[in-house]
Amino acid sequence: MSRYIVGDIQGCATELKLLLQQVGFDPSFDQLWCVGDLVGRGPDSLACLQFLHDLGSSAKVVLGNHDLNLMAILAGVRAAHPSDKLDAIVALPQHEQQQWLAWLVQQPLMLTSNDGLVMSHAGIYPWWSLAEAQDYADETSAALQQAWQQQQLGEWLASMYGNEPNRWHPDLSGADRHRFIINALTRMRYCRVPPSYDYGELELTCKTAPQQQRHPSDLVPWYELTEVTDNCLVFGHWAALMGQTQRDDVIGLDTGCVWGNQLTLLRWPTGEIVSLPCQSDC
Repeated sequence: MSRYIVGDIQGCATELKLLLQQVGFDPSFDQLWCVGDLVGRGPDSLACLQFLHDLGSSAKVVLGNHDLNLMAILAGVRAAHPSDKLDAIVALPQHEQQQWLAWLVQQPLMLTSNDGLVMSHAGIYPWWSLAEAQDYADETSAALQQAWQQQQLGEWLASMYGNEPNRWHPDLSGADRHRFIINALTRMRYCRVPPSYDYGELELTCKTAPQQQRHPSDLVPWYELTEVTDNCLVFGHWAALMGQTQRDDVIGLDTGCVWGNQLTLLRWPTGEIVSLPCQSDC
């Protein structure tokens, strides 16, 4: 069995299928792990959802910020933006929209394997241990699923939006707690590290690569603040990085296919990287 981890697909269904053909992916034996942002801004988000859903247990998915955005749209608490190109999903009959919501709600925010592979969409907040991060991710996923079961999903998702609190404290509770956890796992790029704080701040507006940003020196890529471990953490979300973290144990897989660059696969545990140029007019 081979395990392949794919970067942000964002509706680039053609590239995903071609890339899997290129490596000889066989869902009878292999697994496909997706770092999130299955949908949004690409040409065929619905086809991506259908393909991954049809893979059944051969696909392992974590939620990204664009996936959560789709959930909020289908739950009626956000309007679809034309640039997200979600028209085909929004045009589905109501019962089919609800089926996609039910599937997305079941997807976790973070996955950890027994052989040291760790996956979340944006990374892991540097002041959390791996065990803490998984616990917080599971806690928030359970709250999301409970809101769905209690028919309060729209209200729960509406409370998810906002940049505050921007600094973790274990005593955070309710919507503030879940909002921070979601922001850390699905939106984080940089952290601020004032020395007087026990926990650094999330900075959620800067998207440029570290070598391009001109912000103050206290703004640091989150992965530069994490300790080297025997695990391998894979993430997406940050297309401007083009996968360049300068670390072997923290691997960025978002290489901006939806922006005309390429879609990237990592074969685990060999570390082989395979990429395919964008084939679509996004």
